[in-house]
Amino acid sequence: MTDHATNEATETFLAYRNLLFTVAYEMLGSAADAEDVLQETWLRWVKADMEQVRDPRAYLVRITTRQALNRLRSLKLRKEAYVGPWLPEPLLTAPDVAEDVELAESVSMALMLVLETLSPTERAVFVLREAFEVGYDEIAAAIGKSPAAVRQIAYRARRHVDARRPREAVSSSETRAALESFQRALEGGDLQGLLDVLAPEVVLVSDGGGVKQAAPRPITGAGKVARFILGSIGKAGVTLTGDPTAVNGNPGLVVRVDGEIDGVIAARVEDDRLTGLYYVRNPQKLTRIASETPLTLR
Repeated sequence: MTDHATNEATETFLAYRNLLFTVAYEMLGSAADAEDVLQETWLRWVKADMEQVRDPRAYLVRITTRQALNRLRSLKLRKEAYVGPWLPEPLLTAPDVAEDVELAESVSMALMLVLETLSPTERAVFVLREAFEVGYDEIAAAIGKSPAAVRQIAYRARRHVDARRPREAVSSSETRAALESFQRALEGGDLQGLLDVLAPEVVLVSDGGGVKQAAPRPITGAGKVARFILGSIGKAGVTLTGDPTAVNGNPGLVVRVDGEIDGVIAARVEDDRLTGLYYVRNPQKLTRIASETPLTLR
């Protein structure tokens, strides 16, 4: 490849880089693995015969999907050996992500967890079709299935996700208000304050990865969740703070203990109360909260 062709290939790849990262991240739930997929995509892209590439975007999405699918299958084995519950790697996101309702929902922690229950192929089809509006023929070329099979997989995956996703969309302001109440109670060690903002059926999923303390399985019920939170991070003698931020396009909190980052909390809200709390404490998953990660569906 000539220097001119290499420069042109580089410019094209960089133009779609944020899109390709978003595709890989939604399929994998891991920023580190998504970056590896992008590196593999780049290596294949620069070897391609550019004169034969009619649609660079479609071609790059196809390569990224194939690489992500390969990694998703190996990632499944790593998750099976993971200590305690596995949560997606949280991303600090820019305000424009929150303003794009479709994008914010597609990368929300609540939906990403639902995607974890799909098979690798179902997840790839759902992500490409529902989030990125890729055509059935193009998805078929990316995953090595017929368009008819892709339609069936898409229908099955959509039904599965719709049965498990939040019942209704909640505005960022509603989520932010609930998290502000949660933050005040957390910083004040206020058990009753926590009980007031937690829904009776609230579920807490904590991810420590065997490095930080975390519940070995999800905790259900306002009383149990409140006591676990105050007992595990709100211990006597420590200064506990929660910094409001945008996590995966939605309001969240960066929790600090004595000024040091302890973890990131993402939330699910229904009827002004917290129905889901996702607390990532594994230090290996907290590398993306120092600076914003650009995401896009286009």
